[in-house]
Amino acid sequence: MDSNQLQDLVARYPIVKDLIELKETIWFNSTFTTLEQGLPYVGLTQDDIDDARDRLQRFAPYLMAVFPETSVSHGIIESELSAIPYMQKSLETHFHQIITGKLWLKKDSHLPISGSIKARGGIYEVLFRAEQLALQANLLTIQDDYAKLNSPEFRKFFGQYSIAVGSTGNLGLSIGIMSAKLGFDVTVHMSADARQWKKDKLRAHGVTVIEYEQDYGIAVQEGRKAALKNPNCFFIDDENSKTLFLGYAVAGERLKKQLDQHHIIVDQAHPLFVYLPCGVGGGPGGVAFGLKMAFGDHVHCIFAEPTHSPCMLLGVATGLHDEISVQDIGIDNITAADGLAVGRASGFVGRAMQRLLDGFYTLDDQTMYSLLGMLNQSENLKLEPSALAGMLGPILVSKHQSYADLHQFTEQQLQHANHIVWGTGGGMVPIEEMQNYLTKA
Repeated sequence: MDSNQLQDLVARYPIVKDLIELKETIWFNSTFTTLEQGLPYVGLTQDDIDDARDRLQRFAPYLMAVFPETSVSHGIIESELSAIPYMQKSLETHFHQIITGKLWLKKDSHLPISGSIKARGGIYEVLFRAEQLALQANLLTIQDDYAKLNSPEFRKFFGQYSIAVGSTGNLGLSIGIMSAKLGFDVTVHMSADARQWKKDKLRAHGVTVIEYEQDYGIAVQEGRKAALKNPNCFFIDDENSKTLFLGYAVAGERLKKQLDQHHIIVDQAHPLFVYLPCGVGGGPGGVAFGLKMAFGDHVHCIFAEPTHSPCMLLGVATGLHDEISVQDIGIDNITAADGLAVGRASGFVGRAMQRLLDGFYTLDDQTMYSLLGMLNQSENLKLEPSALAGMLGPILVSKHQSYADLHQFTEQQLQHANHIVWGTGGGMVPIEEMQNYLTKA
């Protein structure tokens, strides 16, 4: 983008100037619509989510057999919802701002198998592919006990096929570990910002890891190219996959059950705010879609991105989506939040979800580190930096009267609100690595 084009973009969308200057910024979406109006743009329905839910249920006996840690949840990959009152107090003290309502943490950081939100969509897409192949070969019917997949016969069958993905780390971990367990020949194309321990862990599971000196976009591009050369290779496309998206969307109705167990009401008088860290957009987009289907217009989803990688905010605010990257406006896409280090957002997610999202904000690396230290100190919980991106959201929503005015929230509604920060990763971070994070905090 030349300087004239950039000047024109800034003139039309003043928020772009703040992004270029790497300011922590917030953008509330004034063009949000109701679920009924926004749903046709998504192109998916409740039936699609139900289909994904049923498939995961079919695979539950297999997952219990090969990953004993899932036995507690009967083979369902799900995370705990925890109130974090001490963190709420710490945030209020630190930012001199009362958070109206109650603060919760959704601990996808501690999901079984791969310790991040990617254990939802990533594992689901691998299982989808495995089922498809086994059904086509008449080795499986959907009435079978899927525990039968845990056999040398099935591993040999899946060994004829390859799976590939481009990743900054956590998606690669989920897809690599699951694919290798089934017997697939799996390759993960890793960007420069991927953590070494994640590469080491994948290799320990027999996964081929190809490293790039460039960012996520190049890893995906090269992975896609390599996969095209092999007719038996299936490329999992984080940017455009509706299957991945649906794996994440199942979280909506599961969260509804958890809130019911906590006797939490979500309705007009008791709004729910959910804050989701965003990289390319598939994970938070899918979860937000599932939440909208579960709670309708009473849930309000806000995405959080690093100041150095605000690709979804940039794409949605300008309406250009995947036709613009942060590099186009002179931002380097280098951040400690490796899972969010994405320069160009998913065009599918941006276009599908833009009318159903309440807004976006950015925060710098040091803010994430500070929040990481605060959570560890107040609640004795350890997450990776990117997973803390959502933690600033409740402060911003409580602070900005313009947001309350936009949605016509009354003071009483906000007092009865619940705020859920989606903790997206960190459960498998090695002790030394976590110590480095805490030192920086």
